Amino acid sequence: MRVVIQVVSEASVSIDGQIYSQIQQGLIILLGIEHSDTEQDVEWLSKKIANLRIFADENNQMNKSVIDVKGQLLVVSQFTLHAKTKKGNRPSFIEAARPEVAIPLYEAFVKRLSEDSQSQVLTGQFGANMQVNLCNDGPVTILIDSKN
Repeated sequence: MRVVIQVVSEASVSIDGQIYSQIQQGLIILLGIEHSDTEQDVEWLSKKIANLRIFADENNQMNKSVIDVKGQLLVVSQFTLHAKTKKGNRPSFIEAARPEVAIPLYEAFVKRLSEDSQSQVLTGQFGANMQVNLCNDGPVTILIDSKN
C-alpha cells in the first residue's frame, strides 16, 4: 500500500459537483493499493498513520499525532499512486490492484484506521471521478509505502 498523507486545515471531495465528504483540521490520505497488498499492510499502515507525529505542538515542533489533536481523517482511493513511468510517456498501472482485490482492502483500511485513530474516517467513493480540494497546512506532505 502506498499513501500520500497531507496535514490539512480543510479538505473535501466532490462528485458530480456535489460535496461528498468534508473535513476540517486533520489528514487527507490518498491511498493506492497494489495487487500484492494484504491485511498485514492494512494493519501496519493504519497504526503508522494514526500515531505519526506530524502535527505541531505548543513549541511549533512536530510532536503530535492526529489522535492527540483530535483531527479528522479523509481517505481517498487513488490507484495512480502505483504509476510506472520508466518506459514511454504513458504511465502503466499494472501494479495497481483490480477492484475485486482493492475494494475489500480499502474498506478494511478505513475500518482499521477508524479504530486506530479513535475517530470517524470519511471517504471518497471508490472508483468515482472525484474532485479533491484541500488546504495543505504547513505544508506537510508525507509519502509512505508499506513495502518499504
